[in-house]
Amino acid sequence: MLQGRVLVVDDEAAVRGIVTALLERMEYEVVTANGVSAALNYLQGDPAFDLVMSDIMMPGVDGLALLDAVVADYPGMPVVMFTAVHDIHVATNAFRRGATDYLLKPFERSQLASVVGRAVEHGRLRKQSSAYRQNLEEIVSSRTGQLRATMQDLERSYDITLEAMGDALDLRDAETEGHSKRVTAYSIALAREMGLNAHELRVIARGAFLHDIGKISTPDSVLLKPGKLDDDETEIMREHCERGYEMVRKIPFLKEASEIVYAHQERYDGSGYPRALSGEEIPLGARIFAIADTLDAMTSDRPYRRAATFEAAQAEIARCSGIQFDPAIVRVFMAVEPERWRVLRAEVGRLSAGTASVALCRPAAV
Repeated sequence: MLQGRVLVVDDEAAVRGIVTALLERMEYEVVTANGVSAALNYLQGDPAFDLVMSDIMMPGVDGLALLDAVVADYPGMPVVMFTAVHDIHVATNAFRRGATDYLLKPFERSQLASVVGRAVEHGRLRKQSSAYRQNLEEIVSSRTGQLRATMQDLERSYDITLEAMGDALDLRDAETEGHSKRVTAYSIALAREMGLNAHELRVIARGAFLHDIGKISTPDSVLLKPGKLDDDETEIMREHCERGYEMVRKIPFLKEASEIVYAHQERYDGSGYPRALSGEEIPLGARIFAIADTLDAMTSDRPYRRAATFEAAQAEIARCSGIQFDPAIVRVFMAVEPERWRVLRAEVGRLSAGTASVALCRPAAV
């Protein structure tokens, strides 16, 4: 039974003949080359060797150059160096450059058999390990792709459910119909102007869209009261921040978005609710949302007043910089022309009910 294929490289024909005879008796197939150039030609034409054995000291290009080429171009192929130079530094150099083993001339048949056997087995184990690793990587890649697709489908299903919840809230409070979709679009547009990444945009989109979700549990007598709320009713209304947070935070992929829901009524100077956070204690998404919320509130009709212009809303937001709003975000907001917000509002109004919320995770540039 053939034990393997060996390429023997030596400039001396007598050495090649002896090594070949010994290896063939051990049932190896042997190919010989009289120098590095011939050996590389063999490898380029047929790299299916289980072992390369090469003399170190040869005229012209030496065996170490061949060793370097094999290590670089045929990773995993074992190389055994042999030489008549009894110098430990030569052996050390060969090992450092990637040799599998080292054989001193003259050598006994038993030494040759032992070294070749170890080297061939070493090469086979490396090939098996490489094949196993590659197969494992392919399996992991495939499973990872399947898992990613499953997670995307799951997130999509969550988004559809959340969209339905948001639409249900709009039906309860007709006065603010479409508000969640508009503030989502405004928040994402402003976040893009600030250079936030895709993940941050998704978090802000979901947090903005769900900001009032806690109002689902607010009694109609409070939520739909036409006049001013009394102190007790105001406290009940304010509970929607924490109620919404408790609803959303239980969904793992919405954990970050829940912080926006919790903090969307905080003010930069600390006078907001429910926790009186101030400055950068307020999550960035909530600070962005605060501007988007005021922009939409001021530019929407209410039973008790007509909508203000976008220019008037922008001026009011600038006036409240450092009080209600983060001054750094206000500066970004003020750099956007009012007409661009008008265009975005009109675009959101044209979105179909089936895509209005989820699609706002990637709104058109403003």
